[in-house]
Amino acid sequence: MDRIRLGLVLHPTRDVTEVVGLIAGWATRHRMALVVRAPDRHRVPTTVEPLPVEQVPAASDALISIGGDGTMLGALRSTVRDPKPVLGVHLGQLGFLVEVEPPDLPTALARLANQDFTVERHSCLACDVCGDDVVAFNDVALVRQPGSGFVTTTLEVDGQRYGYYRCDALVVSTPTGSTAYGYAAGGPLVSPASDVVVVTPSAPMAGISRSVVLSPDERIRLELAPGSAPVAVEMDGLVIQDAATEGTVDVTYRRDAGLVVRLDPRRYRQRNQLKLSLLDLPLLPEQLRELLPEGLRDELNRRGLPPHR
Repeated sequence: MDRIRLGLVLHPTRDVTEVVGLIAGWATRHRMALVVRAPDRHRVPTTVEPLPVEQVPAASDALISIGGDGTMLGALRSTVRDPKPVLGVHLGQLGFLVEVEPPDLPTALARLANQDFTVERHSCLACDVCGDDVVAFNDVALVRQPGSGFVTTTLEVDGQRYGYYRCDALVVSTPTGSTAYGYAAGGPLVSPASDVVVVTPSAPMAGISRSVVLSPDERIRLELAPGSAPVAVEMDGLVIQDAATEGTVDVTYRRDAGLVVRLDPRRYRQRNQLKLSLLDLPLLPEQLRELLPEGLRDELNRRGLPPHR
């Protein structure tokens, strides 16, 4: 049997030393191989093999993303041509994609090696941005530069023009991305089990002022209108075009473009519901109780106390 190789994808700035050390020690004990992107070779032990950035996904049986949602999204984008399972280790703030906390890492690694997990399939947006091909698992956004006017663009669906937007930003999101920029712009929360594309304007001044929900099989074209302010195009929060004043963004929906490792899907969904409750959606007391650590939950049940006391 070939030796299993795991690729490490590291947060660009956070200190990942402790987590990488845990993974490297575990890999040595279990005769697993680790690879990392060559620019990160100074951040990992010498037992981890550095490879050119584009070779890491192809050389790995699975990826381990160490960081927050942004790191996880980058790992998913890197595997879009040949999807590999991606396990997310949480070092971020309010992550919705990552599941594993550092203390749970040994158990998670053992289950990953034994293929004792489920795969959550994620769709992406495949985009032609002024001739450049990019993919986004959360969203693609057209954003005005501060003090320079408004984004003015037309919306075309399957060749039919629907109308226009005049706004601070226009966000096209996947169901996964509905909790990100689209949510902040006032868009709907969409079940990750659905297949839809949501187009949401932020601070609309004229034209279409509400979210538009489209079929995944419809082709979307956004075209900057004459007189639009210079626009930055963002993909999952990363700027890929800056100060564009003309051009088009063509968007299509691609199913099953990314594979996310899930160890406890039910508890993961509960945790995400709690994170959403911190933003907007309140939880019932009994739902909060279910999210407590097992020992504390048992103690509360024994005493008959509500979780808020």
